[in-house]
Amino acid sequence: MNDKLSTGEFWRLTAIGTVAFFAFWYLARALHFAPPQFLPMPHEVLAKLIDLTHNPFAGHVLHDHMLASLQRFGMGFGLAALIGVPLGLAMGWFRLLDDIVTPLFDALRFIAPVAWVPFAALWFGTGIGGPTLIIFAGAFPPCLINAYRGARNVDVRFLEAASMLGVGSFKTITEVLFPAAVPSIIAGLRIGAGLGWMSLVGAELIVASSGMGNLIVRAQSAIATDTVMAGMVAIGMVGVVIDVLLRRVERLLLKHRNA
Repeated sequence: MNDKLSTGEFWRLTAIGTVAFFAFWYLARALHFAPPQFLPMPHEVLAKLIDLTHNPFAGHVLHDHMLASLQRFGMGFGLAALIGVPLGLAMGWFRLLDDIVTPLFDALRFIAPVAWVPFAALWFGTGIGGPTLIIFAGAFPPCLINAYRGARNVDVRFLEAASMLGVGSFKTITEVLFPAAVPSIIAGLRIGAGLGWMSLVGAELIVASSGMGNLIVRAQSAIATDTVMAGMVAIGMVGVVIDVLLRRVERLLLKHRNA
């Protein structure tokens, strides 16, 4: 049985789901499930989203808040990928390194990123270092784990061929393990990006003076629900864009590997 939807069916079902969601939203407002102050109409949220692009809130317009968030995210996620992927591949190849790192990593990876907030605030204050640490804590485990699994699941015939040809450990990791583990690595990056982006917003609620999280918490304090929801929409849209970009990177890498 083939459960894969055609492109037309996919977009039709997507349209049905979207229309149903907004219909329920309008119905909830019409039936007064919540006061208008706490449940703005969808078009009111859209109008506020557009308004935030040229009228500052919490000291900045929307794209300035988003840029600050993306800078923090880029640093935290970049560090997680640059450290997690090579370390995961190396752990998959060197048994001794695996035995050394795994116990400490297993103890730390179950700590929620938000639990690092007090340390981030104490160590870095409201600067870029605090949110970067929290984003790193959220994005690092998936990057390392998936790279490690990808390396461990490489076809043993490739490794035997590399060994017979006298290929060293470094070349084995970069020219055998990495290409073979690309699908798993990209999956880890996508998961890590999602967790890092969510961790960023949580971090900015507490240890940042700008950014999308700060915008939302300031709007909540002012009981500006339309601004809160507009910020949430912007965060979700950027998250989708990040995931789409990583999917494109995956397709390019797989195409290059199979060429």
